[in-house]
Amino acid sequence: MQSLQQKAAEWSGVATEDAFAIDETNLFQKLGLQTFINLSTNFYTRVYDDEEEWFRSIFANSNKQDAIQNQYEFFVQRMGGPPLFSQRRGHPALIGRHRPFPVTHRAAERWLHHMQQALDATTDIDDDSKIKMMNFFRHTAYFLVAGDELKNQNQQVPCKHAAGR
Repeated sequence: MQSLQQKAAEWSGVATEDAFAIDETNLFQKLGLQTFINLSTNFYTRVYDDEEEWFRSIFANSNKQDAIQNQYEFFVQRMGGPPLFSQRRGHPALIGRHRPFPVTHRAAERWLHHMQQALDATTDIDDDSKIKMMNFFRHTAYFLVAGDELKNQNQQVPCKHAAGR
């Protein structure tokens, strides 16, 4: 049975070692807090303005400013900065936090589309950092898809004896 990381690598097309190349450089020190705020603001502006209703509806019960803050604090923490996210919200627990949402292959690709556009529009991120970040984002998006599929498998009837109940 494949691990979630193995599925993420297969589905994303990003090898695990390439996804975690973000750990080779302290991107927080290199880019600074404001860059992560700008990236997350740009990203969520695109998400909340998406022309696809099915995708916007995933975020309908979320507050845009809270989403921006959660994202940039997680990115800062994951990419070498202070543990802003954990101090405010606890352990990131990505799969658990995304459990209420339909994290499908289609949704992951739409999310990645907006993230690529946001990265491209954030001019204070150098090309090497953009590649490393996008590899991490792509792999992580599919890690969440794998976690969502596992959640859905766990909602199935647990055994033949429970089928008649």
